[in-house]
Amino acid sequence: MGRRSKYPEEFRQRAAQLVLDSRRSVREVAGELGINHETLRNWVAAERRQRADGSAALSADERMELARLRRKVAELELEREILKKAAVFFARETGR
Repeated sequence: MGRRSKYPEEFRQRAAQLVLDSRRSVREVAGELGINHETLRNWVAAERRQRADGSAALSADERMELARLRRKVAELELEREILKKAAVFFARETGR
């Protein structure tokens, strides 16, 4: 698991948007904000990915929740299939 950022999410987004919207270099904006240019470059790349995904993009928390729910659905579907097979088996046994 990665290290938690010391910068708030809103700050990271606004810094990345500043680079993308102002057409200034990453180094220039990073210098003005007093942050490492590679850090800002990562934030800009993440913002570009999010913009490419569009407004329907999920946040990190939403993606985690979606993955958890998908695992739960798969588990429940497996249990349902097992119960169906058990019902057929017991129906045959009681029919004898």
